[in-house]
Amino acid sequence: MTAAPAPLWFRADVGHARFGFTDARTDLGRGPAADGSVVAGVEALAAALGGRPALMRQVHGAEVAVAEAGAPTPQADALIVDRPGVVAVVRVADCTPVVVVDPDRPLAAVVHAGRVGMAAGVVAATVDELRRRGAERLEAWVGPRACGQCYEVPEQMADAVAAVEPAARATTRRGTPGLDIGAAVIAQLQRADVVVHDLGGCTIEDDTFWSHRRQGDAAGRFGAGVVLGEGGDHAAS
Repeated sequence: MTAAPAPLWFRADVGHARFGFTDARTDLGRGPAADGSVVAGVEALAAALGGRPALMRQVHGAEVAVAEAGAPTPQADALIVDRPGVVAVVRVADCTPVVVVDPDRPLAAVVHAGRVGMAAGVVAATVDELRRRGAERLEAWVGPRACGQCYEVPEQMADAVAAVEPAARATTRRGTPGLDIGAAVIAQLQRADVVVHDLGGCTIEDDTFWSHRRQGDAAGRFGAGVVLGEGGDHAAS
C-alpha cells in the first residue's frame, strides 16, 4: 500500500494494476449523465489513478462488460480492464465494491455486488471471465459495505438469499433477520480460489462513507477504480 492522495482513502499498486477506494469526501454520482458528461468526483478518481474513466450502468445483475473510455456506457455490474490507461469505476452506497487483480497479467476488474447481484452470481461471473481471458492467480480487495449487524431485512428475504448463499445469513444487533453481503462476497471469492483482502468498514455505521440506508436520497456514491499500466508500468500519474 502506498500513500493515498485525495480523493482516495486507500490506494495500492499490484502487478500491472493501480487501484483505489474513495469515501464520502467525493461523490461519484448515481450513474452516467444523460448528456454523456462525467461528474467531477469520477474525474477526480480517474485523475488520481492516472487514466480516463469508464463507467457502467449498474442494474443489480450479473452482467460483465469490458471497460472502454469514451465508449457508450454498458449495462453491467462488473467491468473488466484489459488495456492501459482506462480506469474502470464502480459506485456504491451500501452495496459491496470489489477490485479484482491478476498480479501477473494485465487484467483487472471492478464489481458492484449488492444483495440481488451477489445472489445472481456477479462475483463468479467476473472471476470466470477474467480466467477465460487468461488470468490464473487472482487477488481481490473488498471495500466498505452495510454489515450484517446493521442490514436488517424481512425474514422471507433473508431466507431466500441465504438459500442461494448461506454465508449471507446474519442477525442484526436488534436480534432481527439480517444479511451480510460482504461476508457472502468473500465466501464466493474464496471458493473461486481468489486471495481476499477485506478492507472492512460498515457504511451504515461510519459516516466516512455514503450510505443510502442511513442518508436516503441525500446519499452520494463512493466506490473504487482500477487502471492498468504499459508493460508493467502504471499509467502516468
